[in-house]
Parts: sequence; structure tokens; C-alpha cells
Amino acid sequence: MSAAFRIVNVVATVALDRPLDLKSIHEISPHEVIHDKEIYGGRVAYFKSRKMEGKVSIFSSGKMISAGTKSVNKAIQELKLVAKTLNVRLKTKPKIQNIVATANLGFDVDLYKIASLKKMKTIYEPDQFPGAIIRVSLDEKDVVASILLFASGKLVCLGLKDPKNVHLAIEQLLTAIRLPS
Repeated sequence: MSAAFRIVNVVATVALDRPLDLKSIHEISPHEVIHDKEIYGGRVAYFKSRKMEGKVSIFSSGKMISAGTKSVNKAIQELKLVAKTLNVRLKTKPKIQNIVATANLGFDVDLYKIASLKKMKTIYEPDQFPGAIIRVSLDEKDVVASILLFASGKLVCLGLKDPKNVHLAIEQLLTAIRLPS
């Protein structure tokens, strides 16, 4: 049994070769750069163009964050696009910070039973949140996913940095929740 997942958000970061004057980058690209001094005290600007899937936050410190893309490659492409548009170079390689994926197991699940399983770290407090929060530790050192699992069998997986690990985390969850009929 396997569940296909869909990446819905990738967050990636990069450091640039120098700090930036956010007011001047707004002047370079006024249609793509939003710089509002009321937002975070003017220390951040946002770059968004029609060609982009996500949005890139640009900090005066010379760091950028890409959010809203649906693939690792797209997040990296968008960071590079913004750097090129602003005529700055990357000081570091882009780094994936988080991948958010969704899946549908295709069957309803009993969250009370899942919460009682000793083989998983699960929090289920239906008065507080309608889903179970499950920590899935992968074989790799310090790789842990958080999975929000709902009674409908739908889930959200977050906290990982590699799409392969998303697949592994969901497979591990499926193996753990297979209960004898």
C-alpha cells in the first residue's frame, strides 16, 4: 500500500554577497519589489513576478527566503532569478529549509487507535485540534517529520528537506498504522 503525495510549499534560503538597500531595489524593479516600511520596520522587501510560482522575501542583511513554490528546483530557480534581477551574487548555495506535502491515504482512520499505538509518538487531543500530530523518525540521523493526520485519511507532512524523505515518512506511517482487522 502506498499513498501519493503532492508538494504544496517549499521554503529555501540563501545568503547574498552583500547587504542590500531595500529602497533602491524597489526602484530597480518597482513592479516586482514591494517594500513597505510598515512591514517589519522596513527591513524586508518582497519580490514577486508573474513568471514566479512563489514569492521571495529579501532582507536588508543580504539574505533571501523563497516560499510558495511546489518543487525544490523551482525554489532554487526563483532565488537565482531574484539575485540576477537585483545584480547580486549568491554567497551560499540555496538551502532547503522545509517541504510541506499533502496526501490522501484513501481510507478513514481511527485516530484514537493510532494515538494508542506505542510505536509512534502521537499527540491527539480532539478538543484542541481535529487531527493527530505524529512524529516520524527516519533512519537518517536527526531526520524527523511531523505528520498531521485527519480521520478522513488526509494528511499534511512537514519538517523535511528532501522529497524522498516525504515518501519515506508516509510509508513509515502506513506501516505503523496497519492494524489487524
